[in-house]
Amino acid sequence: MSNQKVRLGDYCDIIKGAIGIQKATPGEFPLVVTAEERLSHNEFQFDNTAVIIPLVSSTGHGHASIKRLHYQEGKFALGTILCAVIIKDTTIINPRFLYIYLSYFKDHLLVPLMKGAANVTLSIKKIKEVEIILPTIERQLEIIELEKNNDLVEELNTEIQTQKQLLTNLKQAILQEAIQGKLTQDWRTRHPELVEGQHSAEHLLQRIKTEKAQLIKEGKIKKEKPLPKITKEEIPFEIPKGWVWCRLGDISHTITKGSSPKWQGVQYVDEGVLFITSENVGTNEILLKRKKYVQEKFNEIEPRSILEKGDILTNIVGASIGRTTLWNLDFVANINQAVCLIRFPDNYFNKQFLINILNSDFGLKLMMDNQFDTGRGNLSLGAVSNFKIPFPSLEEQKAIVKKVETLMQKCTALEEEIKQSETNAQMLMQAVLKEAFEG
Repeated sequence: MSNQKVRLGDYCDIIKGAIGIQKATPGEFPLVVTAEERLSHNEFQFDNTAVIIPLVSSTGHGHASIKRLHYQEGKFALGTILCAVIIKDTTIINPRFLYIYLSYFKDHLLVPLMKGAANVTLSIKKIKEVEIILPTIERQLEIIELEKNNDLVEELNTEIQTQKQLLTNLKQAILQEAIQGKLTQDWRTRHPELVEGQHSAEHLLQRIKTEKAQLIKEGKIKKEKPLPKITKEEIPFEIPKGWVWCRLGDISHTITKGSSPKWQGVQYVDEGVLFITSENVGTNEILLKRKKYVQEKFNEIEPRSILEKGDILTNIVGASIGRTTLWNLDFVANINQAVCLIRFPDNYFNKQFLINILNSDFGLKLMMDNQFDTGRGNLSLGAVSNFKIPFPSLEEQKAIVKKVETLMQKCTALEEEIKQSETNAQMLMQAVLKEAFEG
């Protein structure tokens, strides 16, 4: 029998998962969820071999995508936002073959079927209508072996993952050398006049403290609790001569966060105040693919957290703790309780330099070590204010930022090359399988 085109619904039972992930009770059976790793549950829903397809977009609001499918054998439970595709007659369709086929062609067969303006979903009815090219069972087994033994693509994928990790390590090494003053050692030698006397870090820090005290006296900024002095035992690494250590609260006028609209009786709306949550705060970027808006009265209730151009935003709740960026947009916007706003004048501290500190491994460790709810991950504003940071002169901060920017541009070019290699590897595998499917 030659290749034939068949509907999944004619040859498979497609059943929605029944286990709410939040209500799952850990147990002996694997619980298949959208993530790569399995959870567990004390009861099983299926005792079959199945291909698992997510029913919701992996990237969420307004964008259709499927990151991965799963292949599962034996007794297992299934999350409610996935479905199990169970083949009725495995002498006609091999489950492993179907998993390979749908995985490699999901962007052509499944993703275009996803619908929804806000919550993008895939219906079981649509999955049943999907048509696949079905070769003989013998050819299916050959394709399984081909995929299993495709050493070239496997080697390429392994090398690409290694390159990705090395690039991540390189970026962090650049940031660490930056905040320790190693990138500007020659600069200090060439510009001693810009790190001494009136230009020194110590002089700048004293000026900041004097100006803050005057602003507090005039009622222009809020008086905060005195911050503890930094002891020798707290200092994590050596800094160059002319640098000092300080608390983040020492140089900031405002460290605050927003609140939940629900707490304030405010509704989400189609047009209103742009509402920034942790998903909008990336590492060195504002992510606005999924915009939310709240009623304008939210700004009247929470005026302190209305964003101003030049504010630094960092996530303080959940899995995205530590992602930090600059708010450099002119939109009227506010933030929720998962986002911390750090505000100070430009002549106090170079904002990109602080962002580099907070996005470094050193900064991330500060945040992780200061969580008060390690189960969920939560940082208090007091902990953020107490962060100890290395403080060079303002001119050296600018020199460091410029050096980091140059090096990161080179990293970006390397990243694009890696992405292209990854795309080429995927295309190679798809071409091999396409030939096999059509052969």
